[in-house]
Amino acid sequence: MVTLDRLPIGKKSVIQRVNGQGALRRRLLDMGLTPHTRVMVRKVAPMGDPIEIYLRGYELTLRLEDAGQIEVEPLTEEA
Repeated sequence: MVTLDRLPIGKKSVIQRVNGQGALRRRLLDMGLTPHTRVMVRKVAPMGDPIEIYLRGYELTLRLEDAGQIEVEPLTEEA
């Protein structure tokens, strides 16, 4: 397993766990970052932070610090 902030651009994965506590965790879950959701990193800002991810039919921008709280399982090409 790897965290979302370490996923390469274009690699698809499935969220396994959302870490963090309190308001941060609630905010991530409210944005649709829930377990078993497919996500893909679309872009990385020129300085590396933030990143843009694609999930549930929309783009979402996250700080690397927040993306590091989300554990994902990369998908194989045929999945």
